[in-house]
Parts: sequence; structure tokens; C-alpha cells
Amino acid sequence: MNAPFKTPADPLDAPLWDLSDLYVSREDARIDADLERAKGLVAELNALQGRLVEARTDAAVLGQRLDRAVTLYEQASDVLGGLGAYAFLAASTNRNDAGAQGFEATVREKMTAIATPTVWVTLEVNQLEEAEIEAALTAHPAGARWRPWLRRVRAMKPHELSHELETFLAERGPISAQWPRLFDETLAAMKVRAGKDELTLAEALNQLSDPKAARRKAAAEGLNEALGQRTATMALVMNTVAADKALEDRWRGFKRPADGRHLSNEVDGEAVDAMAEAVAAAYPRLSHRYYALKARAMGKATLDQWDRNAPIETTAPRGYDWAAGKQLVLESFADLGSEFADRAGGFFDRPWIDGKARPGKQSGAYAHPVTSDRHPYVFLNWMGERRDVLTLAHELGHGVHQTLAAGQGSLLADTPLTLAETASIFAEGLTFDRLLKTAPKAEQRGLLAGRIEDGLNTVVRQIAFHRFETRFHDERVAGEVPVERIGEIWLEEMGASLGPAVTLNAGYVHWWSYVSHFVHSPFYVYAYAFGDLLVAALMETRAKDPAGFTPLYRELLAGGGSRGYVEALAPFGLNPRDPAFWTIGTKRLEGLIDRFEALV
Repeated sequence: MNAPFKTPADPLDAPLWDLSDLYVSREDARIDADLERAKGLVAELNALQGRLVEARTDAAVLGQRLDRAVTLYEQASDVLGGLGAYAFLAASTNRNDAGAQGFEATVREKMTAIATPTVWVTLEVNQLEEAEIEAALTAHPAGARWRPWLRRVRAMKPHELSHELETFLAERGPISAQWPRLFDETLAAMKVRAGKDELTLAEALNQLSDPKAARRKAAAEGLNEALGQRTATMALVMNTVAADKALEDRWRGFKRPADGRHLSNEVDGEAVDAMAEAVAAAYPRLSHRYYALKARAMGKATLDQWDRNAPIETTAPRGYDWAAGKQLVLESFADLGSEFADRAGGFFDRPWIDGKARPGKQSGAYAHPVTSDRHPYVFLNWMGERRDVLTLAHELGHGVHQTLAAGQGSLLADTPLTLAETASIFAEGLTFDRLLKTAPKAEQRGLLAGRIEDGLNTVVRQIAFHRFETRFHDERVAGEVPVERIGEIWLEEMGASLGPAVTLNAGYVHWWSYVSHFVHSPFYVYAYAFGDLLVAALMETRAKDPAGFTPLYRELLAGGGSRGYVEALAPFGLNPRDPAFWTIGTKRLEGLIDRFEALV
């Protein structure tokens, strides 16, 4: 009989971060000083209001004023960005601390009060003609560096509102943000009963990968109950966020709920639709086929939904202490060159990572860039498993990307979602390749299964999320969507994506309610599939010429958001506007499933 699963590594080995590079505490005198500094920068910026349009007939003067205005805008954004980052980072590690949550809300309100008077900047830029801006940048070349940011601003022109309405929306922002706050605090306080254990959400989700079916089932049933008790609250949150978004979308003239996200991503909605349709069409060849093979490998006719990410092997999988995870990830980064490993290593050498799982800490993982004149921080919940190693690689990929792009300045370092997941998924892929290469033969089938499941979770599952989200928002237009109907849509989309080999057990109807992106960042999720398929094409390119690939890849990351995804991929000979581009990734995943089938 197998012993209960325990990670050989002690998760407590994972580090805590130190935010004192930002502020020592909520009482740090620098907080008020920086609020005053931001007010001063905004006042200096606002002295230019009306003077851009005033100079439209003098290209040289307009160029100087435009350059000065955007520079001040970025400087003020940097000061406020550091304040907002500190408040969020501190709060995310202790969602049970009312003081931390209140501080975050208060800081955001103060930041909004300071920043709102700058709404005129983009409005006034868009009063200028394209030819006037181009002439100004030509006459004042120092301002030409803002061209990519101005391009994004100009793209929003058809959807801008009056100065009064833009001011109102900006001032309303912190109030609307209380709904995501309620979502986070509800989940952070949630306790999941799994047998005799009381687990956090992160621990319960982690237990779904336990080798013992009884423990997986206990965690799933505990989640069914805990989430089911909260779905009324979460449905209210989702409905309110969607209605709030729909109201603004209607005023801005967006025809579809996802159009605003597509615009910020600098991608055509039709391209995203084509990608989503291509992935959905591949469900039978990908997820349906794989889960049927997995059921056979596990000696079952079908899988229960809690078996979806279960390890194939019944013996406890290899665990990783923090030191082992660190070494493996850094070696993987070194495959791209010493600079990548050095940049990733800096996060370990300094207290820039919070990896320790603990009560009150929100679930999930992220890399926060803060601002370009500071350094990023990485957040995850380390449990010592293979997936945690890949998550660490993923978030450090973001972190390295953010450090490389920092030279662009905060306004241009910010990367559209179409490229935002590139470095993270690439780093994850390199780390898996190393895991598979160095694993004993007895472990390779399990590792291959895990990699396929990660791919399915990133591509198939996220597209299923996107389809669920799209249907929910479409129905919300007609009125509040009842919690029962939300569950129906969820089961329909999850069932379609998982296929007949996976049973959606009673209680799974509630599991939409823990997906934070639906509340925090509507229509974000397709970026994961977009990024994974894009990275698959890049990895195929690298395989042909690893040495020639690295400098091009570094240039892509260092460019931040200064180039759109089509322009950024051109040096690699890749054209994402070609429908065949998306099949590179699905075929790569099919190839992994072929390899798995040979081992079943």
C-alpha cells in the first residue's frame, strides 16, 4: 500500500520577499513624501494643458512640448506605480489582514485623486492630426522614442469620451476595484475540508495532483462544498464586474465585450476568434484523445474530474526542495546564454521572491514589474512539486523579460498580452525539456504526461475559459445571469473541452468561481493560449539554429511593448496573420501525445 503523499522537500524552505526596497512599512514617511512628489509632477504636467494643440502649427515647439508632457507623465506614473505596487504586493501575501487590505484601498484612492487630472494628456494628443504629430517628432527627434506609446494612444481615439466622462471613470476606478477585492478576500479566508485536513485554496488545488485517488477526491469534494457555499457571492461579483464593464464599453462604442482587450493587445478580434476556433476544432485530437489515453493508462474507463491532473504513476513523484528547484531553473535559463541565467539568478541572490505558502496568502503566482526604474518581484506558492518548478520558471521568465525591457522606460516596457506570456512560457518549456532529459527512464512517461497536461491547461483549458467568459458576458447584456445559468455555461464549455473520457462530477458546477482572471482581468485568459502557440513556433525556430536564435530572442524581449507582435516576430520569419501559424503549436502538442501513446 502506498503511503500518503508527502513532498520530500520542505515547502518552508521557500523564501519570503523583502519589500523595503520600496517602503519599510505602511508607516514609512517616504509614502507621504512620494505622494507629494507625484502631486508636484502632475502639477508641472498640467501646466502644459492646452499648449499641445496651441502649438500644432509649429512642429518644433509641438515636438518639444509633446516630449516634455509624455516624460512628465511617465515620471508621475513611476512614482505612483511604486506606491501601488507596494500596497498590492504587501496585501497579496496576507489577504486576512484587514489593515493591509484597507491600506491598499486607501493608497489606490489617493493615487487616483492625484492621477485623474492628467486625463487631458491622451485626449489632447488625440486632438492632433497624424501629420502634425509626425512633423513634430521629425522636428524634435528626442521625442521620437514615444512613437510606439503614441500609436497606442491614437488607437484609442475612436473610443474616447469627453474630458468630464473620462475624469468620472478614472475617479470611479478605486470603487469598482472593491469587487475584485471582495473576490480575493473571500477566497483567501476560505477553508477547504478534505478528510481530516483543513486546507487553503492553494493547498486544496495542489492536492488534486496527489498520487492517491482518495486524497484527490477528498480535496475535490471539499472544494465542491467550500466553493458552493460562496457561489452566490461570486456570481454577484461576476455580474457586477460584467455590468460595469458593459456600461463603459457601450459609452466607448465597443461592439463586443472583448474588443477593449483586443485593442489594448494590439490584435484583431478576428485573429483571436480564428485562434479560438482552431483550438476548439482540435479538441478531439488534443484533449479528448489524451484523456482517453490517460484513462487507459490508469486502468479506468473514464477519468473523474479530479483525475485530470493526477500523476500517471502511483508511486510518489519526485519532490524538489527550493535549492533543487532553483538549480534546475537556472540551468534551463543558461541554455539561452549566461545573461539569462544571471538575470534570473538575481532574483534568488536578492529577496525578490515570495515562495512560501501560508494561510492568508492568495493562491496563484505572478511576477510584478513595479516600474522600469525599480526591480520586479515574483510571487508563488511553493509546494515542492514538479509543477512548482515549472511555475517558478514561468514567473522568472516574466521577471527576466521585465528586467530586459526596463531600458524602454515604464510606458514602453509595458508589453501587450499578445507578447506578455512569451518569455514565461518559453522558460517553462526549456525547464521541462531539461526535466525530461535528466529524468530516469521510469519517470519519463509521467513527466511527458505532465507536460502534455500543462499544454492542455494552457491552450485548451484557457480557450474553454475564454469561450465561457464570452458567453457569460453576452448573456449578461440581457440582465443578471443567475448562478445556476453560470454553472450551466461552465459545464457545457468544460465538457466540450475535456471530452467524453472525463466525468464532470457533481459539484464541479461551482468551479468557475475561483478563476481570478474572470474578475480581475476580463478576457485576459486567451493570452495564455496565444502565448503558448506563439512560443511553440519560436521553439521550433530555435531548434533549427539555437545560436542564431538567442540574440533575436533577446531583442524581442528587450523591445518590451515598443513593437506589435507581428513586427516583433518578423525577424524569426514567422507570420501570425497566417492561419497556418497557429497549427505549429497544436501539431507540436499532438506530437507529444503521439509519444505518450507509444508508452501506454
